[in-house]
Amino acid sequence: MIKKIFITRHGQTEYNKRGIVQGSGVDSDLNETGRAQASAFYEAFKVYPFDKLYVSALKRTQQSMKGFIDAGLPFEVLPELNEISWGVREGVPVDEEGSRYYQNMIKGWQNGETEMAIEGGESPIQVANRLRIGLEKIMSAKDEEQILICMHGRSLRILLTVLLNYPLRCMDLFEHNNLGLYELTFTGSMFKLVKYNDTSHLSDLG
Repeated sequence: MIKKIFITRHGQTEYNKRGIVQGSGVDSDLNETGRAQASAFYEAFKVYPFDKLYVSALKRTQQSMKGFIDAGLPFEVLPELNEISWGVREGVPVDEEGSRYYQNMIKGWQNGETEMAIEGGESPIQVANRLRIGLEKIMSAKDEEQILICMHGRSLRILLTVLLNYPLRCMDLFEHNNLGLYELTFTGSMFKLVKYNDTSHLSDLG
């Protein structure tokens, strides 16, 4: 069975714009730019024959896919696709001290310490484990061959390491933009990366 999986990050929110940590505990709305990105994404891909849309339980992913949902594309909310929990850092602007804390955590993850979590939050290993549960649900649907997934930056990076069988410490190799697109093909035994964070459909937004 060959499946195509298209993965995108949600559109911009005011938290993104202002450099405030979101995570799974902040359920923010798209801002004007984010809604424009969502509209451009829909216009570019509305004729693509997706069989199913999967979104996280956070409304910024659902708002990003509103065009497809309104047009009647079958969709399912999977909490397993939620962003990583940033614990006590959620909803907090990234000041100098916070940035240093964050960068030290990222550096630890890149060094293979992926069991580490920000205080009160999740570790990459914990996120990878719940993403595998969500992925099992997605892959078990035999009649869904063209899949669209809308999720979040850090969880997207972690999902790509799972799909492509990379070590978790390599997750930062996968860059992401709001409504940038990854495309992967499942050949029956492995995933092949076809598109890497493609933003060509957003070029008219400046």
